[in-house]
Amino acid sequence: MTTAKPCPCLIGGRWNQAQTERFDDIWNPSTGEAIGKTPLCTAADVDHAVQAAKKAFPAWRETPVTDRARIMFRFQEILTRHADDVARICSLEHGKTLAESRASVQRGIEMIEFACGIPSLYTGDIVENLAPSVDSETVRHPLGVVAGITPFNFPAMVPLWMYPVALTCGNCFILKPSPRVPLSSVRIGELLLEAGIPEGVFSIVHGDKECVDALLTHPDIRAISFVGSTKIAKYIYETGTAHGKRVQAAGGAKNHIIIMPDADMAPTIGGLINSAFGCAGERCMAGSLAIPVGNVADEVVGRLCERGQKMKVGRTDRGDDVDMGPVISRPHLERVRGYLEIAEKEGAKVALDGRKITVADGPNGYFLGPTVIDHVRPEMRVAKEEIFGPVLAVTRVNSLDEAFELGQQCEYGNGAVIFTRSGRAAREFKHRFNAGMIGINVGVPAPMAWFPFTGWNRSFFGDLHIQGKEGIAFYTQQRMTLTRWFEPAQVDKHDPVWRPGKS
Repeated sequence: MTTAKPCPCLIGGRWNQAQTERFDDIWNPSTGEAIGKTPLCTAADVDHAVQAAKKAFPAWRETPVTDRARIMFRFQEILTRHADDVARICSLEHGKTLAESRASVQRGIEMIEFACGIPSLYTGDIVENLAPSVDSETVRHPLGVVAGITPFNFPAMVPLWMYPVALTCGNCFILKPSPRVPLSSVRIGELLLEAGIPEGVFSIVHGDKECVDALLTHPDIRAISFVGSTKIAKYIYETGTAHGKRVQAAGGAKNHIIIMPDADMAPTIGGLINSAFGCAGERCMAGSLAIPVGNVADEVVGRLCERGQKMKVGRTDRGDDVDMGPVISRPHLERVRGYLEIAEKEGAKVALDGRKITVADGPNGYFLGPTVIDHVRPEMRVAKEEIFGPVLAVTRVNSLDEAFELGQQCEYGNGAVIFTRSGRAAREFKHRFNAGMIGINVGVPAPMAWFPFTGWNRSFFGDLHIQGKEGIAFYTQQRMTLTRWFEPAQVDKHDPVWRPGKS
């Protein structure tokens, strides 16, 4: 794959250039250098992909589900062989460390493995003699043409949350990756073609709001999957449903991590570091608000700063052995840095200042070191708003109930974590905290492929979540059939035209 030309679109089983005059640069966040261009597709490009998908759908729908799964088996094997290649592309265009990129590709491969098992999960239900001589059954059918709109922070993994399940369920899928990180999706698309996906069944288009709106309003697209910020997730949900589409839209988060006085401190600090600073904090499951309870606060902050200072921040485009890479872009870097200024003006203390970091061989890269902001009050912006960078705010409380109250005040509801040895505290937390994904002594409570990504409140818009059995339900519709077969005498009585022996 080359970046000399604008990133291609995949339509009708062929790689084509979009019919557009607008392009965005693709940047290497480690150096600040442009490495390619993303075409910003028009509504005509989207319609081209939809028409190809509509043409392919009847044959794909009738392809036995076991045969569709066999393509996923081949796809899994091919992607596994090329996983390191894909991971290096992720690190180049996004800025993840190579270890983080490899892990994210592996999570995507697990979604393909889940899709390989869909024949056993695609089954319906049947009840004989639901009424006298009446049987009832349900079967699943694909929706038709569906689409996914994915974010920049997981270029390989998040798209793979969606289309392996959608395709194996018999739908045709149109992917629109983030224009900041299209190269990973193009490479994986090449591998899916190699696995034997038929022409038109899987498409890739690129673009900004014009392309998104074309997907949301196209009358032949039945469903939309989305992952991104809460503001855009709400727009996706409202616009898509207004145009008669099924929508699942995962938004942003402000994930709370509660540290009880009885917590095992070494693994707790390790979990906090990984949760807050992994992937440079650019993930919706990042722990961004630490809540130490009681007299443990000073120790937590001190250990966090000590560990954070030792983290190696550097370029990720060469596979260097670093602990953290850059954030995605110059504007995003300035936005995250701006929150530190806001926190200081509002009276918080920047205990570990990532603005002081320098990367000698990446002077133009988008680097911010691990940052800890202490003495953050609940009303401060850094306590309430999603920062999406390597910034951990610390709000001190006196009791677990006070920590629960902070959770009730949060508009989001993605994930929350407690570190404790107390089974009672853990049970209360699991039962009462205002979030859809709970971790107990686990820094990042993100579900694996077999379970749904269950955000609450303004972290999710829709009814059926991404991943797991809910993902299968989202990409299918059920048909119920009632069946009655009459005895010949009954037929004779009710239908004078029919007589035994009469054809």
